[in-house]
Amino acid sequence: MYVLIGGAGLVGLNLAQELVSLGHTIAVIDIDPAACRYAREQVGVMAFDGSAVNTQLLLEAGIRKADAVVAALRDDPLNLAMITLAKHYGAPHIVTRMRNRDFAEPYRLAGAHHVISTVDLAVNTMVTVLEYPQVESMMHYEQGQVEIFKLSLPPDSHVAGRSVALIAKDSRFPEGSLIIGYQPHPHADLVIPNGNTTLEAGSTILVVTKSEQLHQVVDYLALRSSHPPASGVAH
Repeated sequence: MYVLIGGAGLVGLNLAQELVSLGHTIAVIDIDPAACRYAREQVGVMAFDGSAVNTQLLLEAGIRKADAVVAALRDDPLNLAMITLAKHYGAPHIVTRMRNRDFAEPYRLAGAHHVISTVDLAVNTMVTVLEYPQVESMMHYEQGQVEIFKLSLPPDSHVAGRSVALIAKDSRFPEGSLIIGYQPHPHADLVIPNGNTTLEAGSTILVVTKSEQLHQVVDYLALRSSHPPASGVAH
């Protein structure tokens, strides 16, 4: 995949490095010659000196053949301009970094397929770490309406020894929440469980739920056997 990134700052360069490690072909555009030189020599990508909203430079960088365009510039107005041009040149997949939430709708109207707020991601991650220390990692989807999180079950969790199907029927397990991944122990592969999968004490699970149900789901799964849910299985 050929990805054209506008901006060789911290976000742009780290994204480029990660994509290169995955085998993709990357080009970056930045007005800072030193940043472009670093991108070429240290990251190993093509780099074009100049403005990422300069049409001639965008064409030279191959925007018409790009499989994806990422706007990771320092200012939202510049990102908005780059998105508009990427849409004009037919980029099939456009991603942008957002600093100010006021640009969310303009970005979408301009043609961005994905709008990533770096501030929101950082804040949400910090809140999660503070409120739910037992959650190992979390991903946010649909502007934070849906959460996917990884949780290690305590050795004496009350759900240990119960099947996924039995847990799903429990009235205390929020409706619409799903256990979508299961890892019996740290050295095992993460697998997709079925209804017959039995959760072991100390295992790790991957759960998807609505944001407003997160606290309820975490509390339910992390409860110890000495403090089981007040109600049992719904019949």
